[in-house]
Parts: sequence; structure tokens; C-alpha cells
Amino acid sequence: MIIVTGSNGFIGSNLIKGLNEMGIKEIIAVDDQTNTETHRNIAHLEIEEFFEIDEFLDFIKGDQILNKDIQAIFHQGACSNTMEWDVNYLYKNNLYYSKELLRLAKRLDCQFIYASSASVYGSGNEFKELKENENPINLYAYSKFKFDQLVRKELDQEHGQIVGLRYFNVYGPHEEHKGTMASVAYHLHNQLKKSDQIKLFEGSDGYENGEQRRDFIYVNDVVKVNLWFLCHKDISGIFNVGTGKSQTFNEVAQAVIDWNKKGKIVYIPFPENLEGAYQSYTEADITHLKEVGYEEEFLDVKQGVTDYLDKLESWPKNEP
Repeated sequence: MIIVTGSNGFIGSNLIKGLNEMGIKEIIAVDDQTNTETHRNIAHLEIEEFFEIDEFLDFIKGDQILNKDIQAIFHQGACSNTMEWDVNYLYKNNLYYSKELLRLAKRLDCQFIYASSASVYGSGNEFKELKENENPINLYAYSKFKFDQLVRKELDQEHGQIVGLRYFNVYGPHEEHKGTMASVAYHLHNQLKKSDQIKLFEGSDGYENGEQRRDFIYVNDVVKVNLWFLCHKDISGIFNVGTGKSQTFNEVAQAVIDWNKKGKIVYIPFPENLEGAYQSYTEADITHLKEVGYEEEFLDVKQGVTDYLDKLESWPKNEP
């Protein structure tokens, strides 16, 4: 049996889909089950048990969980809003929750694979998994950074697999409920559906209009990395999960325009409130990931956006 937190969300639901495709259906899904916006993400998936977050935390503090044969915990559930400034909320969802699940993994002696974030690198230009490269510039990033530091101490001890995956800019199906936190590709596509224009920021941090660069990674590739570690339980550590090649916002916009067969790019002033709190460049150093044996190729923006928009526009809008 496998536990997936954040099961109803963007990466969690895609991960369960990947597990189902491997023939794994004994899954405990943990999320805010009252959120009707995310029900459609898992309506078509094979899941054995559902838990509310607080209900699950109460459940694992007792001994009932010890009666279940748990192979792995995929911890994808957390506050994903990079603009969240409520310290108590972030502590509860990104630190306390994660600590409890790490303790559970140690009690059960099972694999623990969790979502970290490339936001821990802040505004720096070095993206190798070293503490000296980490400089979080908002509370969300700091919460991810703090848990990574706790994990580093655990990695020095001998016990089961612990893997932290630092996701870069993930995009793909099942992110519609994320609102402003949904990917650039999703928002640009919606802009183009309403008009013939795509709006991008003017130049910043020395970059020309729309030439700010990010490491955009398709969610299917993120799922492949997670499942690879499930099948390689002897490997632990903190790893970047990106393509290893940054691409510009202009390239994302052009991929969306090409798919829609219409549109043009318009540049708007860079927001003052984002100055000093915006990553104009990210590019995952995936040397560590490759060194431990991961050999799969990643889709580029053109390939990923094309597949994404094909799926997005073919998915029934009235599906539960």
C-alpha cells in the first residue's frame, strides 16, 4: 500500500495516475476532501482509502497505521502558494505536517519521497543541491528550506529511503484549480482564448522583454522521477527535478501561439511589488540526479506544451 498526500492536487493526482498505470491500486489518498474543485482530478483513478488531512494526522498518531503494510509515502501535500505570508499556516502545512510524515516513515520503515522546491535557491544563479547556494527570499521558500535542512540531518543516520525532490517550474494537466499559482503555460493559453494577445513582462534583471528564463518541466516527467525513486529504494538524498535546460517565457508563449494557431505577444511593465522577490533565471543542475542513475530524457517546452494543451482541451469540462 502507498500513501499519497496532496492526492487531489496537481502533482499528486498525476502521480496516482502513474501508480495506477504501474498496476498499483492500493493507495491511501490524503487531502482536503471538501475541496470540490479538485474532485475531478481523481474521479477516474483507482484509490482504496480517502482521508482528510487532520483525520489522517490523528490516525497516524495511533497504532492503527501499524496494521497496514505501507511500502512508501509520497508527500506532495503542502501550501504551494509562494505568496503566502501567514507564518502559522505555513508552519502547520509545510513543516509540522512534513515532520509528522517523516516520523511515520521511520516508524513504518518505509520509503519517504517528498516535494521540495527550487524556490530555496532564491535569486541566486547556482542551482546545485548545496547549502551555500540556498537563499530563500519568501516565507514559502523558507518553509521548504527548513524541512530540507531537517532531512539533511536524517540522511546522516542509517534508516530507510528519504528523497527530497526540488521541483522547478512544473506545468501540465490538473493544475486548473491552482488559480494564480497555475503555470505560465496555462495562463497564457487562457489569455489567448479570450483575445489575440499574450501578455509577458518587459525586461528585468538585465534580461530583454520576455527573455527571463526558467526551467519549465512537464508534470509527466516529474511523475517519472518520483516513480523511478520508488523502484530504487536504496537511493536517498535531495535532488533537483528540472530539465536541466532553461527556456524563455517567449518560447512558452510561442508554443501556446503555435498550438492555438493565432496570437501575438505584448509586453507589459514589470510589477514593482515583484522587484527583488522574483526569479528571473532558473536552471536545474541535474548532475546529481544523473549520477545516481536516472537516464530518462525530458520534454522541452514545445513538446510539453503541445501535449498539455491537447489534453487540456480534450478533457470534458463537465467531468466531476
